Amino acid sequence: MAKTLFVCSQCGNESPKWHGRCPGCGEWNTMVEERAVEAPRSGGSSLARKSAKPARPVALADVEAPALARYETGIGELDRVLGGGIVPGSLVLIGGAPGIGKSTITGGALGNLATAGRRVLYVSGEESAAQVKLRAERIGPHALTVPIVAETDLETVVATLEAERPEVCVVDSVQTLYANGMTGAPGSVGQVREVAGTLMRVAKERGIAVILVGHVTKEGALAGPRVLEHLVDCVLQFEGERERTYRTLRALKNRFGSTNEVGVFEMCESGLVEVADASSRFVAEATRAPGSVVLCAMEGSRPLLVELQALVAPTELVPPRRVANGVDRNRLALVLAVLARHAGLGLGSSDVFVSVAGGVRVDEPGADLAVALALASAANGVPLGSEEKPLAAFGEVGLTGELRYVAHADRRLAEASKFGLEPVLSPDGRIRTLRQALRAGLSGAEQVAQAA
Repeated sequence: MAKTLFVCSQCGNESPKWHGRCPGCGEWNTMVEERAVEAPRSGGSSLARKSAKPARPVALADVEAPALARYETGIGELDRVLGGGIVPGSLVLIGGAPGIGKSTITGGALGNLATAGRRVLYVSGEESAAQVKLRAERIGPHALTVPIVAETDLETVVATLEAERPEVCVVDSVQTLYANGMTGAPGSVGQVREVAGTLMRVAKERGIAVILVGHVTKEGALAGPRVLEHLVDCVLQFEGERERTYRTLRALKNRFGSTNEVGVFEMCESGLVEVADASSRFVAEATRAPGSVVLCAMEGSRPLLVELQALVAPTELVPPRRVANGVDRNRLALVLAVLARHAGLGLGSSDVFVSVAGGVRVDEPGADLAVALALASAANGVPLGSEEKPLAAFGEVGLTGELRYVAHADRRLAEASKFGLEPVLSPDGRIRTLRQALRAGLSGAEQVAQAA
């Protein structure tokens, strides 16, 4: 068996046995098991330097970068997030909460690739082949054509990849595989690092696109060592709640595309179904009650209309509750402070709840104005917009109470115009402060054009 040692992830202190507290820096639970590297024989590093041949630098302009054709998965939203499809020889990590649909979307993608004539392989470490078949029957007949191997031993998986030479392989999940040379349990930091490193070398050497399915912690972050995210070429994150209909897929890291794209899916009886026009779904479900406003958000290169709701209720709790679902809690605190200082709307004695309907998460400053309008509407009990259509808005709120420009305003306005949401409250020059925007919004959407 290969020798191992324990290295502190904070200070690099090495120890032949595990310690709960690092003997070097005193940090707790930082000792990670790693393979011991044998020291070079006589001569040491000086001999290695003498025998090594220097590399010849090449100008980037002279480097030949062959254009690799991507593998289209047949799922448009997934291909968009990946940057156009799966790159041969790439390593993709997809994570999400249990039951969010990770295995469903990867199984459907492999089924589409197999139907298109690609060589694929599904490695299941969590479920038996019979259990995977039950899910494949729900997805469709194309998913039943995918060959599967139910195995958790890393050496067996690597030998299978060498023998079968698939073009695309899914490993579900990376936390269930184990390397015989490591003494830690499957899913431990050392095991996950060793498994991911071995699969990365196989993927690069053989040109196999490997998709790793990963677990998440209770905080929602990807489980395992941070080096796992550095090893892979692309990190995809499934967001949403299992009880909600809509799920979003984001790219947290992508070496072959943009990290601003997002895919929207809907969980149905037949599995995950991509939602090509999500704005129409959210606008149709938008209410006209006080505290509701349509936010013109940008998700990557495409606009997205979502309903943002707010609830303001008196409370005797000190301090009052501030709950944000789908928006950044720090941005909510900023908007509340600006409302109290520059708009005369103090909510210090009230509970405040803000939520984006449908389980969508919006991470951009352009949601500030919509949050402020929803809060003012909920606090005053006055609905926004008209009886026929809700009010749409976007814009960033500054600390001095001014409205600031946000990117892609023309695309946001065009998306709102497609659904008849006009006029739209935005920092267009006529409305420059938050106080003016609140006066225009609460007095009726038809007066927006005349607002000073």
